[in-house]
Amino acid sequence: MKQSGFTLIELMIVVAIVGILAAIAYPSYQSYVERTGRADGQAKLMEIMQAQERFYSQNQTYTANLGAGAGGLGYGVAANAAVASDERRYNITAAACAGGAIANCVALSADAVGQQASDTKCGDLTLDSRGTKGEGGTLTVQDCW
Repeated sequence: MKQSGFTLIELMIVVAIVGILAAIAYPSYQSYVERTGRADGQAKLMEIMQAQERFYSQNQTYTANLGAGAGGLGYGVAANAAVASDERRYNITAAACAGGAIANCVALSADAVGQQASDTKCGDLTLDSRGTKGEGGTLTVQDCW
């Protein structure tokens, strides 16, 4: 009588192959997740910068208040609080550009939070009203933006 099935050697070979494939695929997946998270932060930075430009065209000044209240952009958060990106991977804040006044230049900063905080390649993202983009990681601005 012949029995059918897998031997232990055959099963171990399959497990080894699956392990090798997973070791190759997982880092690629992690890199993809980080890149899509960066897109979330970039999109929110651009959206808030557009709102800042509309505010500037009406008031001849930028604002550090992204939230509710007088002089705010009305993003539904408390006055002067950070605005979360759509996927909650970044907290966006605004301040005057380095060495300047808020009336002339605003700098937005997207601070990585949660799962995105492990992205050391680009880290925190920045954008100012002069169009200068920045990053706080090991890659270049061109790679992160």
